[in-house]
Amino acid sequence: MDLNTLLPGPDDVAFYRQNGYWVSPVILPGELLDAAERGMRRFYAEDHDRALPDLPGTRGWRPEHGDVLRKNDYASLRVDELADLVAHPAIAATAAVLAGADSIRLWHDQLLYKPVDAGGAPSRVGWHTDRQYWQSCSSDDMLTAWIGFHDVDQANGGVSFLPGSQQWDVTGLDFFSQDDTALIERTRSQGHSVEPVTPTLRRGQVSFHHCRTVHGSGLNHGGEPRRSLAVHLQPGDNRWVRRLGQDGVPVRHGNDDLVRTVDGVPDYSDPAICRPLWQRPADGIR
Repeated sequence: MDLNTLLPGPDDVAFYRQNGYWVSPVILPGELLDAAERGMRRFYAEDHDRALPDLPGTRGWRPEHGDVLRKNDYASLRVDELADLVAHPAIAATAAVLAGADSIRLWHDQLLYKPVDAGGAPSRVGWHTDRQYWQSCSSDDMLTAWIGFHDVDQANGGVSFLPGSQQWDVTGLDFFSQDDTALIERTRSQGHSVEPVTPTLRRGQVSFHHCRTVHGSGLNHGGEPRRSLAVHLQPGDNRWVRRLGQDGVPVRHGNDDLVRTVDGVPDYSDPAICRPLWQRPADGIR
């Protein structure tokens, strides 16, 4: 299929810039997602094709943590089937159109597994923005592609967005928070008219959201675990910027410990970690 026919048009880009998210048509083939499922099983069985340094940012969920929400960063750097999914050209090309970028590089990815809610450990994903965890990044045009390995909707814990929230200044958010009402009440008290939206995704569709868009997800009341990969993407011109936290200490990200450094500065264009995924052709064809 011609890639150009799958990319967002002007109305889609306008929707994304107004609402902070956009859902693609079916752009990923079933066999690619079948392979990603196999890769996920291999990842959890520690059958990896490559090893990463043992650092806090590379550890994530382990079997001894039990049947809880799983989050593992850099999965595509370790398992080939997940790397193939991340590298599918429709993902990065779509991100480039939405961000208005000439090239897209990988920032990092997160393998996510949400168990069926059976009254055990809570597995809600709290309201948060990706940008709040990326303070050492310089670009406000970074975005995330969220890929379900199966059909996803509100019932089985699909991702919810607060439309237009990429334009807000919201603090005090937390990926692991289990309180799904406090933020809604707070933003309404600040004058935001907000109603969460949970798109239904067929297998092969991908949702994209801006790095400042507030999002989260509810409990999984479906019949099987919710399985997905979040691919975090950066425009090709993104560079590291030194920022200080409230304690005066420079803010860091796990990527800072993995990429090469040049004169002491982390290089976000290091192809070993933040590999290039798409470049606009010279003839102008998308």
